[in-house]
Amino acid sequence: MVNHQIIGDRPAHLSPEDLAALWENLREQRLFRQEQLRQIAAAPHAADPRLCRSAAQAEVQGKLAASACMVLADVEAALQRIAEGRYGSCHLCRRSVERGLLMIVPQARYCARSQQVREAGR
Repeated sequence: MVNHQIIGDRPAHLSPEDLAALWENLREQRLFRQEQLRQIAAAPHAADPRLCRSAAQAEVQGKLAASACMVLADVEAALQRIAEGRYGSCHLCRRSVERGLLMIVPQARYCARSQQVREAGR
């Protein structure tokens, strides 16, 4: 079970069980991404791109590493928000991020409405 002294106050729309499950999911994601990055770095081509069979293979590995780093940063930020008691609050409008969205994407920073606004602005 999650130590609530560590994670701070929970958002009103998340039960203690929800928050514990989300925290555990995020911890597992962090471990997975860290291992993924270790494996990419340990691959023979990591030290010398000339060892790749093709430029495309090197590009794919580079994009995988960049994606893993980006997701890891999002996961770390979500864990930090839990620790600070700010988890589940939209970064744009400060409303609660929908529980269902957090259960699917626990590192979500925006409610569905704010995410639509952000995507429309791109």
